[in-house]
Amino acid sequence: VKAVLKKREYGPKYTQNNFITGVRAINEFCLKSSDLDQLRKIRRRSPHDDTETFTVYLRSDVEAKSLEVWGSPEALARERKRRKEAEIKYRENLFRNQRLLREYKEFFGNTKPRSSAAAMFFKGPGKVVMVAICINGLNFFFKLLAWVYTGSASMFSEAIHSLADTCNQALLALGISQSARTPDPSHPYGFTNMRYIASLISGVGIFMMGAGLSWYHGIMGLLHPHPIESLLWAYCILAGSLVSEGATLLVAINEIRRSARAKGLSFYQYVVQSRDPSTNVVLLEDAAAVLSVAVAATCMGLTSLTGNPYYDSVGSLGVGTLLGSVSAFLIYTNTEALLGRSIQPEQLQRLTELLESDPVVRAIHDVKATDMGMSKVRFKAEVDFDGRVVTRSYLEKQDIEQLLQEIQQVKTLEELEAFMLKHGENIIDTLGAEVDRLEKDLKQRNPDVRHVDLEIL
Repeated sequence: VKAVLKKREYGPKYTQNNFITGVRAINEFCLKSSDLDQLRKIRRRSPHDDTETFTVYLRSDVEAKSLEVWGSPEALARERKRRKEAEIKYRENLFRNQRLLREYKEFFGNTKPRSSAAAMFFKGPGKVVMVAICINGLNFFFKLLAWVYTGSASMFSEAIHSLADTCNQALLALGISQSARTPDPSHPYGFTNMRYIASLISGVGIFMMGAGLSWYHGIMGLLHPHPIESLLWAYCILAGSLVSEGATLLVAINEIRRSARAKGLSFYQYVVQSRDPSTNVVLLEDAAAVLSVAVAATCMGLTSLTGNPYYDSVGSLGVGTLLGSVSAFLIYTNTEALLGRSIQPEQLQRLTELLESDPVVRAIHDVKATDMGMSKVRFKAEVDFDGRVVTRSYLEKQDIEQLLQEIQQVKTLEELEAFMLKHGENIIDTLGAEVDRLEKDLKQRNPDVRHVDLEIL
């Protein structure tokens, strides 16, 4: 306690041994890199095993050099103010130029090659979506012709259903393409959530465009029934649609089975947890399409047998209800994913046990593991490190006899401060290395963990 009180009396004398990096020296004291060449250089050990040592300077030397260059503290303050104003002006110009560049790209098109994004549509979810777009586009065209020829409300619902599926899957393709963008300063965690956003909008589109129009046409058919022409061509087109939609459904099922097997999940868990939103939408839309074809064919058959057009209108209402159920499920699952849900309890338990079993950790608090989507997890925990274990880890790498000699040579408070600053900083570096080791172990234990935030208590 007495040493702390005396330290306050000495003032800046006790802070003259503080270190400062070259970047801070140039920015804070308005110096040039050539000004630092004449100053004393201290090499500091990096806390990371895979990086080299770095150079720092004594803050007292940097302050003296700045006064030598600028003449007085007032002149240095004026230069700082001038550079601050220039920086603000530069940022404003940079923002303006970035906005103009975005407008230019939107007007003339972005000519940057996107081979990596294009390759996504030849395998996995991208392939499933492209197959679904082609098949549903053809189905819409032929169903629309059948509706024009027959006037069937059920066939109109089927045509609208195929149109909604085509538009929604085109939106999914856009989401897949955007999710391949690399992270930037504005979006440091990337754009993977674009798939969930596209799937969410797709669910809303199914509800509004598919279910809404089917209900409307069915209700109008009940209120104003009219006789239906020959349904032979309609049955043929429905049969073709059943085959094509079934083929797309099988492609989606096989893709989900393969992905679920790789994640160690069941087919049901993979779908409910919305691990792959794009494939999920194709799966549910095509499953609904197969069921709606069966509903439409049944109701049209009853109309053909009885001559009562009400059965056909009821079929349109049934198709609309089916689409509404699918859209509600998609909206719910994608909203849950975008909100940032936690990972499975057993996975979180394994990560927690890894931290708790490490000797350097005394306790952990406020553990959170958020699924960011597309198998990317962000792990956060407040860690109470055992200072004795960290210090012992540092001492194991030191020459104890040499350290004892340094202690015996300490005679004054200034020498004690220099000794404590030297080894205190090295201990902090050791703590940083322990944090890096724990983060690496967490990522190795669960490859889905991409971002680890360990807060030191």
